Amino acid sequence: MPPAFSAEEKARITALLLDTGDRLFTTVGLRKTTLDELMAPTGVAKSSFYVFFDSKEALYLELMLRQAAEVKRRVVDEALLAGSDTRDSLRRFLHATLHELTVNPLWSRLMSHPEEMRAVAGKLDPARVTALADNPVTAVSDFVADRRRTGELVDVDPAVIIGVLQTVLLVPMFADRLGDPTLHPKIIDLLVDIVATGLTTQGESTT
Repeated sequence: MPPAFSAEEKARITALLLDTGDRLFTTVGLRKTTLDELMAPTGVAKSSFYVFFDSKEALYLELMLRQAAEVKRRVVDEALLAGSDTRDSLRRFLHATLHELTVNPLWSRLMSHPEEMRAVAGKLDPARVTALADNPVTAVSDFVADRRRTGELVDVDPAVIIGVLQTVLLVPMFADRLGDPTLHPKIIDLLVDIVATGLTTQGESTT
């Protein structure tokens, strides 16, 4: 039976698990990371891992959720909500999110290893994510619903619009299939422009 830990010990071990998990998940990946490796810096038995997290996937998800506020600031507050109009907002959001998926080690790892993404997604608690004050997913859904009501987005189910945006965000997973890497920026720019234009109604600017 795992030992009981004081509040101070729990805080220390949790911090070490988060730090070690972040380092290992982004270098060797979720599947190759072992409980022995995760628990080594804590100085306690590996069986105690389950006192803190239900699984490695749950630890990975916790790391991602702790980034939610910063991710929202970059892709929603400074991109989606900073556009001159709806079309420009969508362009900014897609470019900012694609950039996030490329440079954010935790997210880019999942995008390049779909089996790990499926494993982490399996631990997702929708109620917890929805309750986050700085939830980028909720912010995007609210934006789409609002712009649909005002007629600035095409007259289709908002879930379809969200699905189209999500489809664009899968592009990094297949970057190696896009041919000449020097053309990738132009391909992305054109794709984002086509999607943003196609989702918005007439009268939007083309800046």
